[in-house]
Amino acid sequence: MYDLVIIGGGPAGVSAGVYASRKQLKTVVIAKEFGGQSVVSDSIENWIGDISIPGPELAKKLEAHLMAYTGDTVEVRKGELGEKVEKIDGGFKVTTNKDSYKTKAVLITTGSHRRKLDAIGADRLEHKGVTYCASCDGPIFSGKDVVVVGGGNAGFETAAQLLAYTKSVTLLDRGPAFRADPITVEAVLKDPKMKAFHFAGVKEVHGEKFLDGLTWVNSETGEETKLDVQGVFVEIGNLPTTEMVAEVVTLDDYKRIPIDPWTQRTNVEGIWAAGDCTDARYHQNNIAAGDAVKALEDIYLWVKSQ
Repeated sequence: MYDLVIIGGGPAGVSAGVYASRKQLKTVVIAKEFGGQSVVSDSIENWIGDISIPGPELAKKLEAHLMAYTGDTVEVRKGELGEKVEKIDGGFKVTTNKDSYKTKAVLITTGSHRRKLDAIGADRLEHKGVTYCASCDGPIFSGKDVVVVGGGNAGFETAAQLLAYTKSVTLLDRGPAFRADPITVEAVLKDPKMKAFHFAGVKEVHGEKFLDGLTWVNSETGEETKLDVQGVFVEIGNLPTTEMVAEVVTLDDYKRIPIDPWTQRTNVEGIWAAGDCTDARYHQNNIAAGDAVKALEDIYLWVKSQ
């Protein structure tokens, strides 16, 4: 039986694996791939220690760092996908698409995946003008006209960020009223470079090698409008990757794992979670890594006290 199974190969999972090695916990890290959501970004400019780094390069560095710490205590199962966590006598069983592992403790760092834009051409132009990370990709669109899709807090916060360096920002929201905090909406809409529309559904994004336009439809009138824009930032929500623990830990209404922010513990003794799969208020690579380290500190004390 392992001391710990870590599920996930993003910044949280890798940070936890490195610390598990340093603390000599018998650990297996299950990672379908390394890097997390940011692996698809052309330039990540908010990963501390690198002024700018492409997502694939960050993934390689994360994997290399973890592999350097494997040794006698940490094993890595790359290419395996965690499918189920269940309670057994003395701990837990983690089942993947290839094997199963018995463990005293489990750390879930499976992250989340973006809700995709349902529009013609969106898949083809993803990372070619259609992006899901303003923090990662926003500066690439300096001086250009862009669209933000989504009228919640994330959409308006993204718009506020983009207004600092883009030529103009148009926000499109499907609903009759913005869901963002009124004070945020008011502040963002004051900017003369900002426009926003209700009942606005994206029908199609245009472009050959790179996005050069977008067509949206007014759901009340059926009127179509084409915009000449160079970037589309999609902020219509994230879907946490938590299906594998749905039968063992409590999930909130958004399928996130509620955690104790002091320790990263879930409601089940022996299971911790960190990163975008949790109900933590902020989700960033650096935060996920830090929260995973916090979890490891607590896991170590818990395992040694058993």
